[in-house]
Amino acid sequence: MEKKSNIRALSKAELQEQLLEMGEARFRAEQVYAWLWEKGVADFEEMNNISKSLRQQLSNRYTIDKARIQQAYTSKDGTVKYAFELSDGKLVEGVLIPTPKRLTACVSSQAGCSLSCRFCGTGYLPLLRNLQHYEIYDQVQLIRREAEARFGRSLTNIVYMGMGEPLLNYRNVLQSIEMITSPEGLGMSPRRITVSTAGIAKMIKRLADDEVKFEFALSLHAANDEKRSKIMPINAHNSLAALEEALRYFYEKTHSRVTYEYCIFRDVNDSLEDARELAEFCRIIPCKVNVIEYNAVEEAGFTNTSPARMRAFIDYLESRGIIVNVRRSRGKDIDGACGQLALRQQKYARSKNGGAHELAK
Repeated sequence: MEKKSNIRALSKAELQEQLLEMGEARFRAEQVYAWLWEKGVADFEEMNNISKSLRQQLSNRYTIDKARIQQAYTSKDGTVKYAFELSDGKLVEGVLIPTPKRLTACVSSQAGCSLSCRFCGTGYLPLLRNLQHYEIYDQVQLIRREAEARFGRSLTNIVYMGMGEPLLNYRNVLQSIEMITSPEGLGMSPRRITVSTAGIAKMIKRLADDEVKFEFALSLHAANDEKRSKIMPINAHNSLAALEEALRYFYEKTHSRVTYEYCIFRDVNDSLEDARELAEFCRIIPCKVNVIEYNAVEEAGFTNTSPARMRAFIDYLESRGIIVNVRRSRGKDIDGACGQLALRQQKYARSKNGGAHELAK
């Protein structure tokens, strides 16, 4: 028997072509496409405005591979951490973060990661594969439904800050955003979407060339090459000088302000000298800084700085005219930070299987 293909891997034009070959009118593709994306069905039988014979033909030819919520963990602060199971059994993480003004979905772009950032739970996991655009889309759609069910309101923001490096899965990330912002998908504004990168200079330039409309964030964490390389090994091949050049290029092309993410660690990057170096880096292009309270990962050995040192750090930046937002750690009681849940499940799998290194069931 010929293996079925995933229908959501087809573009709208390709779907139209397939249905025309099946003898169907062109408008049928519009109907099927709406069921697949806007309504997010998981079974062809749910497509109740197309004929039973067409539903059967589609079922004979195609699958609808969708991510599903394997488990959800709710924090005392209202944050919800999700383990999403993909069609091949691999797990990725997503988070629903509620605040009085916002409901934010944090989604993954890869199963695992190859960058080995020292402070990040995902950095201690292997990269298993890139996610397809529809697998990223599914996370957003599922979290949006959860937001409406749990809080009675819809998502306001999406951040690509979960597992993986978005710019190393460039095509699928941009395709997922295209569907999320499309009226035929979720219809969200691109300005409500933020893509965060560990800092790949050539890919930042590619974002600029593509004139992206979404928000862009750089995980900086130190404005000193020696320190940043210890925290983030990617800095060895994407130095601050290379990032500076890429950021200037990005701003010249897009005129968009960049956000620098700065996770603040005790006795690592929390001194006034660190603040001075960061303030100097902030002079490159218009920007703002998110100072992030660290949600500790056991393997990393980093701890959060003291409130007094954090306050002094922020005060210094603000005295230099820099816009600073403080991001408090959320979901500490449910392994809310990136990769923590998958890392915990990996440890459990190893203990059961004598060293298995899996993110799958």
